[in-house]
Amino acid sequence: MRRFFLITILLFILASCEDQVKFNNPAVQGLKDNIIWRAGLFNITQSSDGSLTIIAYQKNDALLLKTAGNAVKTYPLGTDTASKVALTEKTDGVTTVFSTGKNIGNGQITITEWDAVNHTVTGEFNFNAKNESTNPSAKPNVNFQKGVFYKVPVTTETNLTKNTASF
Repeated sequence: MRRFFLITILLFILASCEDQVKFNNPAVQGLKDNIIWRAGLFNITQSSDGSLTIIAYQKNDALLLKTAGNAVKTYPLGTDTASKVALTEKTDGVTTVFSTGKNIGNGQITITEWDAVNHTVTGEFNFNAKNESTNPSAKPNVNFQKGVFYKVPVTTETNLTKNTASF
């Protein structure tokens, strides 16, 4: 009887063990003002000139990252408007827009892998973007650190998306 009881307990222990691993593949995420920010919806569009536009949404936030090209390299932010970032926050019906541009904000977007076979792109980003809104109670800037976009599918821009995905 004792042996039966021990075997039964051992079977329950073995049956209750399971790996609960959750993969984020593909993903867009980072630390927004030192708080984890993970997009629920995202897309990367490649324009006819080779530039990439990453659009990511999380609850009341919309993040747009634009690179001047699609080459594996680092694209600086805050130096011109070819590569830029915009973050739109909507809180209690008030919309606040943070962005980088020529001599506005700083940071970088780095493309680390361009997979032409599977049509995906992987990279990293970080930035400080300035508040471009007129809301006096909004914070003056937003900071993203350790941003990552991982194996996000790339679509080619068409005339329909050209009008809706631009900055």
